[in-house]
Amino acid sequence: MDSNKILAALSYFSIFFAGIIVPIVVLCVSGDKEVKHHAKKALISHLLLLIPVPIIIFAAFADIIGIHQGEVPIMLFVGIIISIILSIVIFIWNIVKGIQVLSKETII
Repeated sequence: MDSNKILAALSYFSIFFAGIIVPIVVLCVSGDKEVKHHAKKALISHLLLLIPVPIIIFAAFADIIGIHQGEVPIMLFVGIIISIILSIVIFIWNIVKGIQVLSKETII
């Protein structure tokens, strides 16, 4: 199996063990244009998991300092639900893309 395919797929499969670190290392180490393309896509998909974090932090602090006293913390629940759904979708997407990279003749 081609080492470029393995590096590109490893960028996607790094969601299992070292999400952001592996695509950054592959971007810095690899000289192949296609591998860098896949590493960038994997890095962006791993960074998308950070989108709901500010919503959850703001909602948690709003509840702690008592801005919404006595109310159900809807923003916190919405942020957590968005985070869970986004995590599942991105996790599956990375697995599918990693398998596609390994199964193709040439990396696109």
